[in-house]
Amino acid sequence: MIPLFDQRLIRVAIVVGSIVSLSGCYYTQAVRGQLDVMHKREPIDQVIAASDTPSDLVERLQLVRDARQFSIDELLLPDNDSYRSYADIERDYVVWNVFAAPEFSLEPKHWCFPVAGCVNYRGYFSEAAARREAAKLKDKGHDVAVGGVAAYSTLGKFSDPVLNTMMRWEDVDLIAVLFHELAHQKLYVKGDTGFNESFASAVEEIGVERWLNSRRIEDEFEAYRERRELRQQLMNLVALARTELEEIYSSSIGSDAMRSRKQARLKRLSDDLNRELDVSGRERPEWLSDGLNNARLASMTLYDARLPEFRKLLADCNDDLDCFYGAAKKLSEKP
Repeated sequence: MIPLFDQRLIRVAIVVGSIVSLSGCYYTQAVRGQLDVMHKREPIDQVIAASDTPSDLVERLQLVRDARQFSIDELLLPDNDSYRSYADIERDYVVWNVFAAPEFSLEPKHWCFPVAGCVNYRGYFSEAAARREAAKLKDKGHDVAVGGVAAYSTLGKFSDPVLNTMMRWEDVDLIAVLFHELAHQKLYVKGDTGFNESFASAVEEIGVERWLNSRRIEDEFEAYRERRELRQQLMNLVALARTELEEIYSSSIGSDAMRSRKQARLKRLSDDLNRELDVSGRERPEWLSDGLNNARLASMTLYDARLPEFRKLLADCNDDLDCFYGAAKKLSEKP
């Protein structure tokens, strides 16, 4: 098993000890949860070699191991210990995020912490704790949303493991996430989510296409691209609804009328999303089944909004990744 307390974990523990009085139980559970995940890591090679490892898990981890090496050799992504270990955390999600927004606003509530800075959600390693926080916020009049997260990245600050929560994904989606998260380690601009996610999505797309071509299963790339395009269509519908809701919230109508128009627009958005999913034949995502409100919409970002620009950047580089990464780095340094 990988040692629990490497030097970075020791430094984090020291910092946490000095600020826990400022952040209380929330920060304590966050650190304990992270340490627990790191403690459960085992090198992928050891898990594969173990006689009691189920054969289907062996196959998935062999896929991860091969894709991780491909990310270094062919995609020029960081060669480090990220995604070289496996952790079974014995639950369906690694964390549950809580989002909140006022009844008549799409501006999410922000929480600020001494180490993490300010973010528009609170993450809990316990679903029950997340639900309790959501209930408190709802009692204060906020729209709230809770969502389970199967994977998250520490952007290379720790050696992130592959989790059992990721094993239910399709093969293509599993390796896509690996390429995406490693791309954040290649280039990350603090405070520019749109740039970061579009860049990582471009690297993910490049990586998946080259991976599938190398294994002579090109047909799967079309299915992967179709899923991505469907997601973009759904987010376009969300963006349109957000614009119209912002107009409603900025109007001078009374609260009762505003509440009625809000619910009508959310109902229309739900119908539009369900119609697109019916046509595609895809299952409804959990966030749609749970219902729509300001908090749910505030948590959504058009992560792929600048993807066409990065595709063009790659084309201008004649598909050369060294050139592409260099061009993206120069772009990131502009205002």
